[in-house]
Amino acid sequence: MELREKLARLKWACRRGMLELDVILEPFVPEYPNLSAQDQQTFERLLTRDDPELFAWFMGHEHCDDEALAAMIKRVRDHSGAI
Repeated sequence: MELREKLARLKWACRRGMLELDVILEPFVPEYPNLSAQDQQTFERLLTRDDPELFAWFMGHEHCDDEALAAMIKRVRDHSGAI
């Protein structure tokens, strides 16, 4: 799959049922090509999680026990500047 198509799919996956998550996740997609292969996989794995779980993690209501996902959450939050 070419990069442009991959980014389009990721952007679509970032469109969630909660506007708060859209605002946090979508702006991070252009950073995806700059991530290591492992971090790319982690970001993709993050997008498979349910909205309530993501919301709780991004808002700091709960802590993610998966270290790789927790690090990616911090990276996305820092990038968004929204929180």
